[in-house]
Amino acid sequence: MVKILAWNIARRADAWRRLRESDADIALLQEATPPPADMAAEFDIDPAPWRTDGAGLNRAWRTAIVRLSERVSVQHLEARPLAEAHRGDLAISRPGTLSAAIVTPRTGDSLIVASMYAPWEEPHRAAASSGWIYADASAHRVISDLSVLIGRQEGHRILAAGDLNILKGYGEHGSDYWAGRYATVFHRMAALGLSFVGPQVPNGQAADPWPQELPRTSHNVPTYHTSHQSPATATRQLDFVFASAGLAECTHVSALNSPEQWGPSDHCRIQIEVT
Repeated sequence: MVKILAWNIARRADAWRRLRESDADIALLQEATPPPADMAAEFDIDPAPWRTDGAGLNRAWRTAIVRLSERVSVQHLEARPLAEAHRGDLAISRPGTLSAAIVTPRTGDSLIVASMYAPWEEPHRAAASSGWIYADASAHRVISDLSVLIGRQEGHRILAAGDLNILKGYGEHGSDYWAGRYATVFHRMAALGLSFVGPQVPNGQAADPWPQELPRTSHNVPTYHTSHQSPATATRQLDFVFASAGLAECTHVSALNSPEQWGPSDHCRIQIEVT
């Protein structure tokens, strides 16, 4: 079994201390800043710069893949900016939004893991002023970058997880427009051969009270709370896990989203077990 944590740590130093205490083998992080100096040597982390590019914004954080145990070996895949990449490289449209590695357990087959993050964007200044922010465009860039890791129609072993800043199965406040835009992300991942595998109820605590915007048929579990909420009152799922067909059958995903489990970030940890 390979134990994985996917977590947007929201640039919190305390999250690194929580990782050190976990029994996971691998962490797939988003919005990660360097670990505190007193524990930096304890982690095997991919060597990318600690920044996320795009739109002139100063984002001094990134996705990261961290080895946490000796039960697995990790080969980090170097990501290169798209303009600098060569044929066969892991070319990234926006450095900082995708990290990938080959993970090999002591027994069993290797798999590729990827940490994904879809930053918020705003419309062009020529567009009608609306105050919109959106992340589905960023998610589609990440999917395009992830596609280079797929070299055949079936038989690949890829697990991708992270914070996509979109909703599953509905749009904000019941918007059909946004529901349609978000659905394209899940459809495109499925077309690549990467199925959505969770987290979903009962593998995580449902929102209580039930949000008015969330369809009653939804199995979503809250993975994020705003600054006006707490883990107990969180309502939206922004974090998702996808896996190749062969892996999906042996992958169990849970949201550690009860108030007692949540942790120091505004996102909860997503626990993934691949048997």
